[in-house]
Amino acid sequence: TGVLALNVLGCDGCGVRFLPRCGNGTVGGQPPLKHYGITSSISLALPGETDHLLTQRLVEAMKLFGVFEDEEELNHRLEVLGKLNLFVKEWIKEISKTKNLPLSASVSGKIFTFGSFRLGVHTKGADIDALCVAPRHVERADFFLFFFEKLKKHEEIKELRAVEDAFVPVIKFKFYGIEIDLLFARLALHTIPDHLDLRGDFLLRNLDIRCIRSLNGCRVTDEILHLVPNKENFRLTLRAIKLWAKRRGIYSNVLGFLGGVSWAMLVARTCQLYPNAIAATLVYKFFLIFSKWEWPNPVLLKQPEESHLNLPVWDPRVNPADRYHLMPIITPAYPQQNSTYNVSTSTRAIVTEEFKYGLSVTEDILLGKADWSRLFEPPNFFQKYKHYIVLTASASTEESHLEWIGLVESKIRVLVASLERNEYITLAHVNPQSFPGSKDESDFVSMWFIGIIFKKVENAESMNIDLTGDIQAFTDTVYRQASNVNMLKDGMKIDAMHVKKRQLHQYLPPEVVQKKKKVGGQVSRGCGTGGPKRSSLDGSRLDSSQDTDCGTPFTSPTSASRPAATTSRWGSRPASQLTAPLSPFPLGPTAPPNTAGIIPLVVDRTSVLCPNPQTSLHNAAEVTASGSASKRPHSPLLGDSSRKLKDTAKVFRMLLVWGAFEIQDRTSPVGGLSGTKAMPILTICTSRTQRLSSKELPDPLSPIPTRTLRVVKNAIKITLNR
Repeated sequence: TGVLALNVLGCDGCGVRFLPRCGNGTVGGQPPLKHYGITSSISLALPGETDHLLTQRLVEAMKLFGVFEDEEELNHRLEVLGKLNLFVKEWIKEISKTKNLPLSASVSGKIFTFGSFRLGVHTKGADIDALCVAPRHVERADFFLFFFEKLKKHEEIKELRAVEDAFVPVIKFKFYGIEIDLLFARLALHTIPDHLDLRGDFLLRNLDIRCIRSLNGCRVTDEILHLVPNKENFRLTLRAIKLWAKRRGIYSNVLGFLGGVSWAMLVARTCQLYPNAIAATLVYKFFLIFSKWEWPNPVLLKQPEESHLNLPVWDPRVNPADRYHLMPIITPAYPQQNSTYNVSTSTRAIVTEEFKYGLSVTEDILLGKADWSRLFEPPNFFQKYKHYIVLTASASTEESHLEWIGLVESKIRVLVASLERNEYITLAHVNPQSFPGSKDESDFVSMWFIGIIFKKVENAESMNIDLTGDIQAFTDTVYRQASNVNMLKDGMKIDAMHVKKRQLHQYLPPEVVQKKKKVGGQVSRGCGTGGPKRSSLDGSRLDSSQDTDCGTPFTSPTSASRPAATTSRWGSRPASQLTAPLSPFPLGPTAPPNTAGIIPLVVDRTSVLCPNPQTSLHNAAEVTASGSASKRPHSPLLGDSSRKLKDTAKVFRMLLVWGAFEIQDRTSPVGGLSGTKAMPILTICTSRTQRLSSKELPDPLSPIPTRTLRVVKNAIKITLNR
């Protein structure tokens, strides 16, 4: 356990011999002489008294958010990791005996950690990313079968589940109350020594791609620690930046923002450029550097090294696809990869704006005009935009809901990429935080909100914008993926609708939606709370249009169960104060809230969508040589959906039968509208074996299923009036 504790905390095994450091962060009282990074340092200045005072105040401000773990909790983590390490060693000896190895008693494995815990920046209650490294005779199938069964029998193992088909296969569980994500890799070694350094490239020889991916987390983490001049200054700065990113809503790799590794590399590059600076100065320099960074120039911690292993690496000179990455931050360990390949035009614009906001605030802090708490103030996302798309994922059981939202969340960036390609949209901003649905609903529901900025068109009285194709293609992708991995269960549904800012109170509690007051009367630059309106991607201001929705207000399979419009989800504001009805016909007592033409697009669990090459989002994220997404002249449409609905009382639903649309002449009582043409609901077998959803499942189209498929297609159309 003692050896393991040194390794997981970064005190050993990373190839660095530690020397005593003085309070100002220097080695032995002298500035570090080693050269770090791909360029020389910008400044070697030592910190002054003001820097130390500001750093102390920064620590005090961060303590209020619970980012530091006390000694008792840390010791518990180390004890748990020690027990897990012994558990793995015991299992490897057992599996070696079953394979009749002559020296099975001397064979061993090892647990390595990576991520925030390995970096030393984990927070209270955070999970631990760990890697089980096994010798060559232990196969991946042994890990997911026999080790999984051994874990099942341990009385302290809780919430055990395996994700074997993930991009990076993992077993998740709680061990003595600590959440652990355990990966697996086998090396071409007879045994795994306790002091093994995973940074050596030779270890990657003769490994399959899944083992290389699993090893990559540890190798990148160790390399980052090896490339920073002062680990304690790096850790404190990284804690501050991660807290800031989470509070500002830009911490999410899966949604197209930056993840933990990317933030760590940006902070590490700052430390390389200012090797003697302490945390307060480094936080300011961080914002100074990256608010002015000329993307897509890559951020590198070291020069890429040549290797004879012939693994694919990030290299825009060789790989044309790499030339279109918008915000490349390159991992330092071989094979070098871009950790921000999910970043889109919108997310880059949002992150860049937040860098400028951070610079503005830290400048005021250094001048004594503000304190550190202002840096961590969250923006009021729900006051920034006039238009929002609400995505709702629901399931009938809690277990199914956890599976479902994992898949839906992993595909939201596909929708954002599609919206960005719409000619009339300049920015699509997804809030990384999901919100629960109404307590009155029987299903388990999660909601995501996407703020939309529409392009201002000169010399136009109005614009008719159809988002139906964008939303429908997104739901196609989600349901197709769920079908391919045999995940679909009874009750799994997606609901997408357009709402205006004034209607958000129907979905969120008042304290979330309400406009926040300016702090101290100060208006921050950029996108700070209470600041000026957000600019669009092309530099124009927010659209100043008066908007109406030209849609078809009808009740969908899920919206029919919602409360009437007379009562909002979080309040009792009458519907008459919200909006005038679009249709002259009464909708009946079971109608959904009439929210100025909110047109829900619903595909329930009986709906697995027919793959249509015309609606694939496989190429949705491609960008032009200039770095911006190519625009479509209009939203992608499914079949002949250009029919104009002149009478809002008429509702047409189309049945897609392997590429052909058919209008079903059947009277439907939906929404109290008689005489409407509705589509019959076809069912599909959803029996499956239990499997956890993967957040790294591929987006491209998969082979066409052989089962009968159907689609429910509703319209989301918006008219912007000048």
